[in-house]
Amino acid sequence: MAMALAEMIPAEIHHIPSQECNLENIERVRRTCQYVPMAGCKMHLVLVDEADRMSDAAQVSLLSKLDATNFPPSTIFIFTSNDSARLRVVDFSSYGLAAETTELLARIWNENAPSSTPAPNFARLVKNSNNNVRESLMRLETELMLA
Repeated sequence: MAMALAEMIPAEIHHIPSQECNLENIERVRRTCQYVPMAGCKMHLVLVDEADRMSDAAQVSLLSKLDATNFPPSTIFIFTSNDSARLRVVDFSSYGLAAETTELLARIWNENAPSSTPAPNFARLVKNSNNNVRESLMRLETELMLA
């Protein structure tokens, strides 16, 4: 899939094979991605195979790069993994999106639902979707089909 994505963008691919994902190779690829991609490409795409096998130093280095501290411009990182047990997992929170998502659902409802149909509880739809915007939209779509 990474290769297909790179072809569609188009992006210059930098492949880091399994067992070669160490601090030295991460830094080499990061330096390369600081430059303009090769002719005909718009971006860099870094494909890290079996990231669960990378060294601890490589994981720490990637954390600082991926949090924008030292992120190379116009670069996409894609990781494959067989097991997440050795990876440092970062949980992302959707806390705080409920109000905006509720407003979005209300606008969509007002534009698409028959005027005589009572609106569903948008806040409940968002809460039942665990603040997941896509799932909230899918639930609203079901409500619109039933309206």
